[in-house]
Amino acid sequence: MLGIINLNKPAGKTSHDMVALCRRLLQQKRVGHAGTLDPCAEGVLPILVGKATALSELLVEKTKTYIARVRLGVETDTYDMTGTVTACSDRRFSPAEIQAAAETFLGEIEQLPPMYSAIKQQGKKLYELARQGITVERAGRRVCIYSLRCFDFSEDSFSMEISCSKGTYIRSLCHDLGKKLGGCAAMEALTRTRSGPFLLEHACTPEQLAEAVAAGETERFLLPPETVLEGYRAVCVSKEQAAKIRNGIRLRPGQLKLQNVAAGDRFSIYEEGVLICLVRAVESAEGLVLAIDKTFYESV
Repeated sequence: MLGIINLNKPAGKTSHDMVALCRRLLQQKRVGHAGTLDPCAEGVLPILVGKATALSELLVEKTKTYIARVRLGVETDTYDMTGTVTACSDRRFSPAEIQAAAETFLGEIEQLPPMYSAIKQQGKKLYELARQGITVERAGRRVCIYSLRCFDFSEDSFSMEISCSKGTYIRSLCHDLGKKLGGCAAMEALTRTRSGPFLLEHACTPEQLAEAVAAGETERFLLPPETVLEGYRAVCVSKEQAAKIRNGIRLRPGQLKLQNVAAGDRFSIYEEGVLICLVRAVESAEGLVLAIDKTFYESV
């Protein structure tokens, strides 16, 4: 079995829970996900099946879109409403003030990960230290906020739609926005509406997946690896060329009639219409050659 399932993770379940569920339903050992969602969050969680697990790195790099519900006037140790309240404020802000403050986070910013996160420091996850009451210095990380829109305002909350790069902590963004306003804020709820090419409106629930598997209709929700490879040039090779690639021989771009190739360029390789691997152009003593980057079938 090979492919990707656009799963709608429910709130209250971990990403690992969803992987375990898919392993059981599909009766497949090789199952993973691309981009962890917090247990309190819901929405798009791409599940990778079989050799498609090789696509995790590529998919994690894709743009993500979220809708967060932000509670004003409260701050917690986890930066969301599951944590312990550490500060309160009765300051209130107009929609215009909130949007103006939010727009200051557009572009590339340095973000400090929350203590309650899975980032490791000196071999321990930060949340393990936080649960022991230990706070440590964390290194900031560069992330990019591509767009940010605030809407659906009430007296003490509002919604915020964010498109961003990998590694962005929406909880931290909500926390930092509260500070920027001169008050405090925490994330109340979070939904991921997009992960790369996968959209929430096309995602299946765990229940729908289970029904499809029981009916022998798993293919309804099993998307091909090409779903993630859009944008890479597709190359059809002969059986002889495919055999060389499988044996680790690095062909030159010219041997596959490729022009205008630069180091780092990736290409999808097909044999008789079947995707066999992804190659990447790398520098060598002989010039640019095509090295296998990701493989998709056990025969490769």
